[in-house]
Amino acid sequence: MSIRSRLDAIVSSMVTVHPHEIPALLHSSSCFFFILSAYFVVLPLRDEGAISLGLSNLPGLFIGSLVLTLIAAPVSSFILSFPNLSKSKALVMIHRFFSLSLVVFFILWRESSAEILPSNSKESVSSSSQLKEDVKNGTVRASSANSVGWGNHSWFYISVRTGLFLWVALLNLVTISSTWTRIIDVMDNESGARLFGFIGAGATLGQLFGSLFATGMAWLGPCMHDFVFGSIFLAFIVRKTDPNQSKNDENTAATSKISSPETSTSSAQPQFWAILDGLRLILSSTYLLHVSLFLWLSAVISSFFYFQKVNVIAGIVASSIGRRRLFAQINSFIAVFILAGQLTLTGRILTVAGVCVAICSAPIVAFSNLIAVAVWPTFLVVAVCETLRKVVTYVVTRPGRELLFTVVSQEEKYRAKVCIDVIIQRLGDAAAAGLFKLLFSTLHGNISTVSLYALPVCLAWIVTAFYLGQRQTQLAKFRTVSTS
Repeated sequence: MSIRSRLDAIVSSMVTVHPHEIPALLHSSSCFFFILSAYFVVLPLRDEGAISLGLSNLPGLFIGSLVLTLIAAPVSSFILSFPNLSKSKALVMIHRFFSLSLVVFFILWRESSAEILPSNSKESVSSSSQLKEDVKNGTVRASSANSVGWGNHSWFYISVRTGLFLWVALLNLVTISSTWTRIIDVMDNESGARLFGFIGAGATLGQLFGSLFATGMAWLGPCMHDFVFGSIFLAFIVRKTDPNQSKNDENTAATSKISSPETSTSSAQPQFWAILDGLRLILSSTYLLHVSLFLWLSAVISSFFYFQKVNVIAGIVASSIGRRRLFAQINSFIAVFILAGQLTLTGRILTVAGVCVAICSAPIVAFSNLIAVAVWPTFLVVAVCETLRKVVTYVVTRPGRELLFTVVSQEEKYRAKVCIDVIIQRLGDAAAAGLFKLLFSTLHGNISTVSLYALPVCLAWIVTAFYLGQRQTQLAKFRTVSTS
């Protein structure tokens, strides 16, 4: 009891939390720690594998992620809506499945790495030197940036790296979305504003730990142990999502929510195409349509910055191990600032400034970053903009975005939210991939000009965020009055 009391005291000193909320808070935060640890351990390998296939093929990989998501989303929705399966057990199944899949990729990656076809070293060095010169001048030429392609590798090598890119993207979306769905089911708008920052800090701590671990693995050379440790991190969440913990969650829900989280699931009908019900709910609700538009625009801008980052890094680092290390170091650097902000600012901003300010912050910062990259298209500016954008997104906007779902029904959370978080986001990624590929080739790889074309999209994002924030505030007040 003394250890438990000390732990409660430590948590209470960092966040405004009621005693009955502490078990669910620690449970949620630890779940995200292990999810993000696993994700950021394998993320540098995924990005490096994508670069090795050629930058011209990167937009195609995003299209492939959309197709895979359209197939997998109904399965995820079906599992979460199955009436005889508790939400805790459903999460265990999902995380265990993805954990085992990383072990499979470890075997495939190891075998495929031995089949790399030799390439012309002089041509590679010349291409790398040209890329570095282009980046210094603010231009990455499409021809040089895409000089490495599928023709330099075996089909087995290509298949494994393509599969990993698509699978890791799906892992990130499904595991995080399903876990957030469970969390907002036991927390309301008021408790979420106070506690989402601490929960997000658990995720960021996982990002930091996973990124530092990946950095250490990169220093050891071309080893593939990242998959094994990523699988271990993701598998450990099975212990953290013990079905017995749902009793604590239900007690928390009874004191924090209007209704029990099991209310809607007991009457839900198992449908493999339950995702279609999610689409129906979205189309029948103006509020959910605006949420979908907000997330779609967010995904478009986020993917736009991702393409810029990958193109620049591919131009300044020629070594495969060096790129893995740089990706991991950037993720670690960003995680430090995000963690500090989540532990000190998120709860205060959400409770004082409100949801509207929270979800408008990222679009405004992104708009400023696009102008900065257009004026100074250098690696330093891109790195600073990426750090600032992600810090604001995860410290303020992401927790605020989850609060948008605290004012909708149980059915909309478990069906519409999965559809919005997974399919709508992938549609945004695919749209950004097509737009960037078109602009990058048409404008001869000039990053400055490419950035300017994303400004109208960012303006639409700002307007949508403002309207949505105002509407969420109205709905939250209405729910409070109706239950008082």
